[in-house]
Amino acid sequence: MPNLDQWPGQRILVTGGSGFLGSHLCRRLMNLGVEVHATSRVARITEPGGPVWWKLDLTDIDSVRRLLTDLRPKVVYHLAGSAGANPDLALVLPTLEGLVVSAVNVLVAGTEAGCGRIVVTGSLTEPTGGVLAPVPSSPYAAGKWASTAYARMFHLLYRTPTVILTPFMTFGPGQDRGKIIPSVILSLLRRESPKLSSCLWAVDWVFIDDLVEAFLAAANVPQIEGGCFDVGTGTNRTVRSVVERIFLLMGEPAQPQFGMLPDRPAEPVRSADTMRTHELLKWRAQISLDEGLRRTIAWYTTHTAIG
Repeated sequence: MPNLDQWPGQRILVTGGSGFLGSHLCRRLMNLGVEVHATSRVARITEPGGPVWWKLDLTDIDSVRRLLTDLRPKVVYHLAGSAGANPDLALVLPTLEGLVVSAVNVLVAGTEAGCGRIVVTGSLTEPTGGVLAPVPSSPYAAGKWASTAYARMFHLLYRTPTVILTPFMTFGPGQDRGKIIPSVILSLLRRESPKLSSCLWAVDWVFIDDLVEAFLAAANVPQIEGGCFDVGTGTNRTVRSVVERIFLLMGEPAQPQFGMLPDRPAEPVRSADTMRTHELLKWRAQISLDEGLRRTIAWYTTHTAIG
């Protein structure tokens, strides 16, 4: 674990602070006594005990420059951007704007403002090295691939203190209902059997609380600028096996309806390089899949209206 003694009173900016990861990270930072500022595409009320909200279009470079120049945060966590790996043509242009342009604007403005560190998020769907001619599997994957390439370039050319974290399949309380784990839990709470694809994709699952700790380390561990780090457990489990665990943990006697929906094409299969992340970030996932699922089931059972 990183030494967090110096964090109270520090000014940190979280773009996309209302998202799944952003909201969890903001709460953790607030609990550490950090002066948290967060951006959102819609106006939000700054409440006592919460982050200072800024309505900001990250594709507008002038607006990004003004905010970063005024705040001069010690750390920028750039989490904003569309989520989802659907291959739809309609997502190409919004993804270009929401992922690539916004990331470049943050990198430009953060470099000009002299920010202490800029933490950029990659994606497990990005093409990886070792492939002769890698091809992204979705507009989202292409956008993330370009964004992290720019972050590496900024560190190389302009000595921008960037750190790239690549979260693997994250889950936990408060995730969008359309994601696989919340959708299955909510279906079972409604006493419905969810219709699913084959769910044979094998992926590395990581609980949100573990991921947040990795993001703290990414901002705090010295001399890792320019580095790219996987954040996962190093073990792949199929979506099918995770769905079956949810059924078991919720005491559901029926069988999941696998194969009722089509699979998405060209899903990449890779697990996190945990050895390098542990060696340099001093981070390792602590929460087991079953424990994470239990916490997630409990949260949706008690905090979410069924509907």
